[in-house]
Amino acid sequence: MTSVGFIGSGHIGGTVARLSVAAGYDVLLSNSRDPQTLAGLVQELGPLARAVTSEEAAGEGDLVVVSVPLHAYQSVPAGPLAGKLVLDTCNYYPGRDGQIAELDGGSLTSSELVQRHLAGAHVVKAFNNIFYQHLLSLARPAAAADRSYLPIAGDDADAMSQASAFLDAIGYGAVDDGPLASSWRQQPGTPVYGPPYGSFSDPVGTPASEATVRAALAQATR
Repeated sequence: MTSVGFIGSGHIGGTVARLSVAAGYDVLLSNSRDPQTLAGLVQELGPLARAVTSEEAAGEGDLVVVSVPLHAYQSVPAGPLAGKLVLDTCNYYPGRDGQIAELDGGSLTSSELVQRHLAGAHVVKAFNNIFYQHLLSLARPAAAADRSYLPIAGDDADAMSQASAFLDAIGYGAVDDGPLASSWRQQPGTPVYGPPYGSFSDPVGTPASEATVRAALAQATR
């Protein structure tokens, strides 16, 4: 795996791209506008980065990070993602996304909704529970005593293994949160969403151990 496609290059997508470049990955950045609007980010990230269309990011990335407002999930090109690992960072915010009955009623999680749209892909929920500034500042090598952990959820064991390896490469350990149906435990408003990594007012954040993240997931209630 040598390249990472990004469908959405905002706070979380852009931060994962920065960590990916630091780890030696080629990155293909896209957003909902023209690739030229990403010229500044491409220049900042250097020769391993280039701006492309969403279709190109989906087709050329060995793995693809989807980081768009949830209300735009149907704009993600499904065909080119068939058979690929897709890391879904999306969160459901009704005030922004509008009311989605299946999510409000709890019959689906937001990542199950994304997986239903991307029927041929292998979706893993990741990066959705941490403030983007903390995501950047808390990355550590595998041997670091203060390494932080992030929860991931997915229905495919091989995809989960690949996602864990990618997180490891860019500076994080992974905690298995179970299938996509269990990913409500890392959604907005749950104990693992934000607090383990410190206050949003502190741009540096606080390292969160594997035990801390597991305990936060265990405290989640519906």
